Amino acid sequence: MSGKITMTTPLVEMDGDEMTRIIWQKIKEILINPHIDLKTEYYDLGLKKRDETDDKITVQAAEATKKYGVAVKCATITPNAQRVEEYKLKQMWRSPNGTIRAILDGTVFRAPIVVAPLKPSVRTWKKPITIARHAYGDVYRATEFNVKKPGRVELVYTPDEGDVVRELIHDFRKPGVVMGMHNLDASIASFARACFNYALSTRQSLWFSTKDTILKKYDGRFKEIFEEIFSADYKSKFGESGIEYFYTLIDDAVARVIRSDGGFIWACKNYDGDVMSDMVATAFGSLAMMTSVLVSPDGYFEYEAAHGTVTRHYYKHLEGEITSTNGMATIFAWTGALRKRGELDKIKALVDFADRLEAASIKTIESGVMTKDLYGLAEMSDKRAVNTEEFLKEIAARI
Repeated sequence: MSGKITMTTPLVEMDGDEMTRIIWQKIKEILINPHIDLKTEYYDLGLKKRDETDDKITVQAAEATKKYGVAVKCATITPNAQRVEEYKLKQMWRSPNGTIRAILDGTVFRAPIVVAPLKPSVRTWKKPITIARHAYGDVYRATEFNVKKPGRVELVYTPDEGDVVRELIHDFRKPGVVMGMHNLDASIASFARACFNYALSTRQSLWFSTKDTILKKYDGRFKEIFEEIFSADYKSKFGESGIEYFYTLIDDAVARVIRSDGGFIWACKNYDGDVMSDMVATAFGSLAMMTSVLVSPDGYFEYEAAHGTVTRHYYKHLEGEITSTNGMATIFAWTGALRKRGELDKIKALVDFADRLEAASIKTIESGVMTKDLYGLAEMSDKRAVNTEEFLKEIAARI
């Protein structure tokens, strides 16, 4: 192991599915293992293993993150009916990201990886936009079922003490679907504080949006908690830093974002943040160019790519075709986790390596070497598209 950077505490490594699983191994082989004596506690979150363990392995991975403090996660499949049939699953398992976020709580911060040849498709955008996504509850922890026969569906609250509260959801005369979801004041408060602290640390203004005109109690509670915490603890700090916080309806926020020049944090509820981060990533270039980190109020960090498992490329790979899949977001998941591990363990060499790997990755694209998803977008004449492994080797040559 002579010459390699030594780690003292393991990262929690969560492997994933399909094409990103293959890239995951290549990144370790080509970019990380030659330089670091990599120390991880490994969890296979591939769909088959989740099914074999009745999804217990996902819980184990999240608990390990609480133990060690830093995790890095590969993209995983959230199965739908088609996936249940394809993989012969026992059931339609929940989103592993949803399970992990429910255990860790916290906020997901997502920001585009900016490279000079990629100009935002929204012509007014000059600076990156960071999405702050609440990471607990809502549709990701919802209970749902199909209504097959006529009948009343009610929302029933049975307090430990006091009278039962019943609210009619719908009197079904025909088949339909129904869903119940929840959130917690404590989690919303953690979300708010994470957003305010991140805004102060990066000196960026913070926007927060929901739809409280429709969900007057549910989204209204988010709005109230944000305003209470801001007024009590952050208003003067924001003023001193020359940044602002404001709340607006999400449809108004979308219009404002498109007209803006960027350079701010946009806080969203769980599903809104999922959708809007994809929009921001695509407008800045590619879903494969988006970083993502879950920051827990208890000081846990989970880094991942913001995109899916690149199924289409995986099927081509299975047929023996050479693919040109962009691994940038997955590389930056690794660098984020390695940097944070180095910071916590006071291993400067590990932090420096993460910085060098990110710089080499950006330099590779800016020198004109890139995967096919970026080739058509890059505004430069001297450029060439390479396959997945060639791209990683080009980065390795520049570290």
